[in-house]
Amino acid sequence: MAKTPDFTKNFQEVLAKLPIDTSSIQEAFKTQSALGEKLTKISLSAAERSTEISAQWAKDTIARVGELAAGKEEPSDYAKAISDFASSAAEAAAEHLASFAEIAKKVQMDTVDLMLTAGKDIASETQKVAEKAARDTQAAVSKATAAATPKA
Repeated sequence: MAKTPDFTKNFQEVLAKLPIDTSSIQEAFKTQSALGEKLTKISLSAAERSTEISAQWAKDTIARVGELAAGKEEPSDYAKAISDFASSAAEAAAEHLASFAEIAKKVQMDTVDLMLTAGKDIASETQKVAEKAARDTQAAVSKATAAATPKA
């Protein structure tokens, strides 16, 4: 049987000779991690506030159902209780949905602001990396040119 050659050592030698600056990769990872953390905070804050609104809405509705279920003296009192319940439920729905809309608006504004800031940061970081690469390339070209030029 033929053995498959192990190229691990060869690849390690080649990669060791390549001038790779991993600091930009590490910096990009840190930047991405920070962005993810900020987006998560925005999401969790919105989820927390939404849960509070939902819980309050449920408590209010349960309290109104309790009032609706209470015994009445006259049959017309039942009709009035149902009418009051329906109108208060509609009013509460409008208020709570407006609260949800405010949360969505805040999340949207915070996310857009975060993305704009991240875009500026990424553009700035990209410019720095490109300038460094240009300087390094120019230095390597100058060095190679000096080495290739015959001395008199």
